[in-house]
Amino acid sequence: MNNSTVVEKIVDYIETHIDEDLPLDKIANALNYSKFYIARIFTEETKCTVYKYIQGRRLTLSAQKLVETEQPIVEIAYEAHYDSQQAFTLAFKQLYECTPNIYRKNGVFYPKQSKICMMGSVNGYSFMYYLAGGKLAA
Repeated sequence: MNNSTVVEKIVDYIETHIDEDLPLDKIANALNYSKFYIARIFTEETKCTVYKYIQGRRLTLSAQKLVETEQPIVEIAYEAHYDSQQAFTLAFKQLYECTPNIYRKNGVFYPKQSKICMMGSVNGYSFMYYLAGGKLAA
């Protein structure tokens, strides 16, 4: 199994379980790999850590909820696995360069961290990955 296939499995697992706690141990156990292997392969292939990818995806999904729902910001923060609205606002502002409240008022959703798509080799051409989205949250 090549590295891009492993990354696809990791991404698929994360996307399926994005609403759950996702420590590296849990992902590794579910996919029958060591957490060290998963961390290394994911970072090598995507130039992004597993943690940063999960954080970016959760913040992007939160941005979508801010625009498309009337759900209170504090509820969106907890659903994105932040312990407080303040911590959520700080991370959101680092990624989207405005507060969740201002983002909601603007009313336009744009994803900063889309799902990573991996492509395998075809007819001898080497594979490449596609990492959509802007900069990741710090």
